[in-house]
Amino acid sequence: MKLLVTVIGMVFVIEGIPYFAFPEKMQAYMRKMQDMPPGSLRVMGAFSIMAGLLLCYIALKTGLFNG
Repeated sequence: MKLLVTVIGMVFVIEGIPYFAFPEKMQAYMRKMQDMPPGSLRVMGAFSIMAGLLLCYIALKTGLFNG
């Protein structure tokens, strides 16, 4: 549970950095996203989910990240 909360906290930190560092550019990016078709956003979301799951699998099931 401690690891899960830590990971969620890190996600919030990483997600917040662009909004803190480049608020004007993030607003422009969000306006561009409004013009994108929902299908494109869905594909981007699906790709992100699969990449995240793959990273989790690699980290947990292989010895790649054992220091």
